[in-house]
Amino acid sequence: MLPPEILDPGRTRLAVLGSPIAHSRSPRLHAAAYRALGLDWSYERFEVAEGGLAAFLGGLDGAWRGLSLTMPLKREALGLAAAVSPVARLTNAVNTLSFIGGAVRGWNTDVRGIVAALRTNGVTGPRAPWILGAGATATSVVAALGRMGATRAFIAARRPVQAEGLAGLAGRLGVDVTVIPWDRATRVEGADLVVNTVPGWSPEAGLAFAEPVRAGVPLLEVVYDPWPSPLAAGWLDADGHVVSGLDMLLHQAVAQVRIFVLGDEDAPLPAEPRVVEAMRAALG
Repeated sequence: MLPPEILDPGRTRLAVLGSPIAHSRSPRLHAAAYRALGLDWSYERFEVAEGGLAAFLGGLDGAWRGLSLTMPLKREALGLAAAVSPVARLTNAVNTLSFIGGAVRGWNTDVRGIVAALRTNGVTGPRAPWILGAGATATSVVAALGRMGATRAFIAARRPVQAEGLAGLAGRLGVDVTVIPWDRATRVEGADLVVNTVPGWSPEAGLAFAEPVRAGVPLLEVVYDPWPSPLAAGWLDADGHVVSGLDMLLHQAVAQVRIFVLGDEDAPLPAEPRVVEAMRAALG
């Protein structure tokens, strides 16, 4: 049964912000969740470019319950929240803002979403993953893999300087990191997982994966639109194991729904398995 304050009709608006945002499946996922919970809440989508989050927040009224955030707003949001979760602080990235009780609180549900997506697809103990990219999503990937017991990781970065912060985070988690310039990352040896966080990856981008790698090493492709991505298509052509970014999106969204409904990403929703199935069906 939902707490009485959740049924207060005062705060019923939610949205996802980012740029670009037209491709986002979040409105489908969240709408399905609130229907399953019997809540007449709206969930919209707004194009907000880097540097525009503070102005957007300044224009909100008391009808708003929270926001989901995607690129390029995850770092910007960190400085706009009155309080942030330990995971958001650890990763310096916020993908969720909640306004329940009048306070702006920041969360990072991406880490939980990555762990759940891998585990539910049979990837339970990566020890030497390769991570493509060094942005905000890669930060959550490092934190997730650290939680799962990874002891070393290789980061292929277009701008190696950007990966220095990732290496520092990994060190705090007990993960030994090797940063490799993108144009030198031509061989993948000893990897037991590849995670791509780079939109627009293509075989011409400077990284090519041999068929034995694609056939024998699981791929988590965070980029889900268009699907399959060129990288995922190459993995599938080799009969490789691909974990879709839609699985990550689903599981991080479940945690967001918990936050928006109950104010706690760890508190299970009423009839949560039914809610999750409704959300999964909404992905198509």
